[in-house]
Amino acid sequence: MRLVLVTREACHLCDEALSLLRDLGLHPELADVDADDDLHRVYDFRVPVVLLDGAVVAEGKITRESLQTALNRSGRGPAHL
Repeated sequence: MRLVLVTREACHLCDEALSLLRDLGLHPELADVDADDDLHRVYDFRVPVVLLDGAVVAEGKITRESLQTALNRSGRGPAHL
């Protein structure tokens, strides 16, 4: 499983998403949307974005419930680890 959080510096929603992921016992790779032209083109106004094996499972204002539901639906959430 490859879990990536697309983020940017000084993004409070990104900080909240990272905290939620860590609270669920997950430790995503961090990808800076402003440091990668391809990520910037696709996700610039959508950060934070949680990618699971390359697929978007959550973005924008992410709540614990929506994140947990999305990860569990994918069969890769903490309930399935």
